[in-house]
Amino acid sequence: MMDYIESGDVKMSAILVIFGGTGDLTHRKLIPSLYNLVLDKLLPEHFAVVCVGRRDKTLEEYRKDIKESVSRYSRNKIDEDVWSKLQNMIYYYQFDFTDTEGFGGLKYFLEDIDQKHKTEGNRVFYLAVAPEYFETIVHGLQIGNMADRQGAWSKLVIEKPFGKDLKTARKLNNKLIEVFDENNIYRIDHYLGKEMIQNIMVLRFCNLIFESIWNNKFIDNIQISLTEKLGVNSRGGYYEHSGAMRDMLQNHIIQILSLVAMEPPVNLKTDSIRTEKLKVIQAIEEITPEFLKNNVIFGQYGKGFIDGTPVPSYREELNVPKDSNTETFVALKLHINNFRWAGTPFYIRTGKRLGSGSAEIVVQFKDMPNILYLKDTEMQEPNLLVLRIQPNVGVFFQFNTKDFTTHHGIVPTKMDTSYETPTQGNTPEAYERLIYDILRGDATLFSRWDEVEAAWTVADQIIQYREQKKSQFPNYDSGSMGPVKAFELLAKDGRKWWNI
Repeated sequence: MMDYIESGDVKMSAILVIFGGTGDLTHRKLIPSLYNLVLDKLLPEHFAVVCVGRRDKTLEEYRKDIKESVSRYSRNKIDEDVWSKLQNMIYYYQFDFTDTEGFGGLKYFLEDIDQKHKTEGNRVFYLAVAPEYFETIVHGLQIGNMADRQGAWSKLVIEKPFGKDLKTARKLNNKLIEVFDENNIYRIDHYLGKEMIQNIMVLRFCNLIFESIWNNKFIDNIQISLTEKLGVNSRGGYYEHSGAMRDMLQNHIIQILSLVAMEPPVNLKTDSIRTEKLKVIQAIEEITPEFLKNNVIFGQYGKGFIDGTPVPSYREELNVPKDSNTETFVALKLHINNFRWAGTPFYIRTGKRLGSGSAEIVVQFKDMPNILYLKDTEMQEPNLLVLRIQPNVGVFFQFNTKDFTTHHGIVPTKMDTSYETPTQGNTPEAYERLIYDILRGDATLFSRWDEVEAAWTVADQIIQYREQKKSQFPNYDSGSMGPVKAFELLAKDGRKWWNI
């Protein structure tokens, strides 16, 4: 839960400058998140938002547009008093950020807002734009002398993807650290803002029953599944240059993996946690040709049905070539070569147009020896701990108990704390938490550069293998749970994917 912050906290006073103020991310996520932060009294009293966009709009027109977005996307219904408070903080600045000469005008505009809202000269520059504009905007901030704040602080927030491979990621990072200090760069991965992702460490390190058996002696395997019913729809042009590897595995999944497998940090300071996550990524087994051949499965969806509705194949989507070899599904098995996890496989899968849409982590514990109660009975279900990230949020645990309707039967019993209905509570959106943390200067839920670099080192080798490999696509129907080979990947180990 977020701690209550007094609205007069000067340390958090700032202007949030959003590049891409008329874009989808701003309308669907950022402004609704700010509304809920105002509602929850988590924004400082001295705060303003300057939305930068190319479109010709008056301030009144812009405020009307974003109010409609808040009404549509906020997790809470609009309260006119709360909206009025946020509305008075929001400004629109029309500006083509590809014209570096215009950054001088933006600087003077922000200084005027400083005087009006007493924001102490502090800045958060949020790049809610396409990745190809990151370097352009950062260069403009450098020319406009807006990054180096005398007596104040300045932070940079960028969305994924952080480059399209290791080479481009390094090039981008070199430009960023030329202008902003690493401690002031916030690389957003919205998955890390989700409540259950944050809860992974709490479950492990606040419960002796779990942490004492969180290792290869007791855990048979761990499965991480991020599945979607949606296809690429209108995002075909973007996805064709991304694929499931760049879109999901290099960032979201590797970040989740590092949190699940990390060692206990020496303290809860940001760098201590990030360092333990980095060690996990660095301990991932060597990506050899044999590994790629035996442990990686790619897929691309064909036609099919989602909830009874016919849907097109990936190659029939808008802006997708008819012979596209881009993967919309990837499954892999890997090991983490350290003392805690040696020999325990981690199975990972992510894909689009699948039969169910969810994000969850399944921890399967080892079976009991086939003696005593298990000697003369049928095989029992293993103990499972399931961390549900979305759409259900919570924890599921499966254990065995006596079947009271028989003399000797044993049945799996389920404990489930998950919820989905709004009556069970209104979980804050990930972006609310992340924006709040940026203002507080807490970078725990953001990726440090060496984490990003290590993740690209792993992902690059798998991506290169996919690009060199001629696949027979499409190889799974929309509405299924992926290619047959993804099931065979576990079956050859005597295991199966869990769909709880």
